[in-house]
Amino acid sequence: MTQPQDPLGIAGARPAGRPVQVETHGLDVIGDAERKGTPRTLFWPWFGANVSVLGLSYGAFAFGFGISFWQAVAAGVLGIVGSFLLCGFIAVAGKRGSAPTMVLSRAAYGVRGNRLPSVISWMLTVGWETVLTALATMATATVFGRLGWGGGTGTKVAALVVVAALTVVGGVMGFDLIMRLQTAITVITGVLTVVYVGLVADHIHWSTVSAVPSGTAQEFIGALVFMMTGFGLGWVNAAADYSRYLPRSSSSRSVIGWTTFGASVAPLLLLVFGLLLAGSSPALSKAVAADPIGALTTILPTWFLVPFAVVAVLGLVGGAVLDIYSSGLALLSAGLPVPRYLAAFLDGLLMIAGSVYIVFFAGDFLGQFMGFLTTLGVPIAAWCGIVLADLALRRRDYDDGDLYRPHGRYGDVPLPPLLLTLAATAVGWGLVTNTAASWLTWQGYLLGPIGLGGKTGAWAYANLGVLVALALAFLGHLLTGRGRIRAQEAQAPSPATDEGVLRS
Repeated sequence: MTQPQDPLGIAGARPAGRPVQVETHGLDVIGDAERKGTPRTLFWPWFGANVSVLGLSYGAFAFGFGISFWQAVAAGVLGIVGSFLLCGFIAVAGKRGSAPTMVLSRAAYGVRGNRLPSVISWMLTVGWETVLTALATMATATVFGRLGWGGGTGTKVAALVVVAALTVVGGVMGFDLIMRLQTAITVITGVLTVVYVGLVADHIHWSTVSAVPSGTAQEFIGALVFMMTGFGLGWVNAAADYSRYLPRSSSSRSVIGWTTFGASVAPLLLLVFGLLLAGSSPALSKAVAADPIGALTTILPTWFLVPFAVVAVLGLVGGAVLDIYSSGLALLSAGLPVPRYLAAFLDGLLMIAGSVYIVFFAGDFLGQFMGFLTTLGVPIAAWCGIVLADLALRRRDYDDGDLYRPHGRYGDVPLPPLLLTLAATAVGWGLVTNTAASWLTWQGYLLGPIGLGGKTGAWAYANLGVLVALALAFLGHLLTGRGRIRAQEAQAPSPATDEGVLRS
């Protein structure tokens, strides 16, 4: 891959207080003079990226597993907070290493061995930014249709152009603009979401919600895993991309706390309210599956439709901007020899192409969405297990120079973590199913042989494979990686030069 001319961050820092401009940092380490802020500042990007009204739709998604209101609340709390806590732990690696997430994982996977998880990370983030852009486009078209302004092809094309432009510009410009943008999105969407809640509160009927029958343990686990993959596990591969700008002296507990709190608080509140709405109206719950954001407008007064479109689009753009920024970094880490801003732009083109398919050609959204989350959630969970175990075993900060040297202490292509990831993924895919997506019918091949009832049994939709992949990779690396890490940390610091740095 191509590194900047100063991959170790040795060059002078940018002047303080300068206006926002295109970020020149790519995969390089952030120099001491450029590390700024406190862990508290992590609240803004994480809250802004997760305050989307899409969180309301997860109420309908959860009921789709056949569980009760209280089971769905429990699955949401455990799944959302637990998965974002994993993000918090990985964010600690950012302040300890001051490099992007998919560079720091080279400490576990080796400099070029890390290209495999980088490709998977890139696919996940591009997929997420595509989904968010498509949802914002469909929501805008629905609002315009209700207002009588036309919600057809022309409206969708115009909406897609605006949403894509906001997302791509944010991703290309980089860190400074994203931090400012997320602060504004947080305030605007937070206020308008509260107004939305007040306007539709009278559609809640507790007697109907409380009458929803309870589901089985397997259905509860399925909802729990879906919450994990839909929230924190969709962000773990980018969790250090923003904490890398913090001073290394920052409190690790504060980094974990502010990341987890900022990312979790909005989804939790939105999920509970979404459960109350969806549980009160089976028709609304069914409509959400086809148009997760647009369906929420059907219970709004006409005068609030435009403000709702604003909150919907901004909330989704907030998540998409973080995704496109991190997808560009993942693409560089996978070996593409271009500057960061160009990688983000290329991802933007793919995002637009994918959004066009979803908006104009795809049929069932929810089935494909769940299949996408679960399928990529398994290898990402395995990667997360490896990185968490690696982080837990380390007693020192990362060696900046050797993160870029194939012949340094972290190695080039160490086989144990790669084989462990592949094995955990193979086992995980054998324990998940998604019949709504025809291209995923090959999954679930272990459910029958190990006595879990096969692809139509009670455990078929519990999606245990995500949890199993996470646990297998974490425990496996704890057992096999200790000696290698101790040997790495026993070496003297590498020289602060570009000698031996990988450039392609």
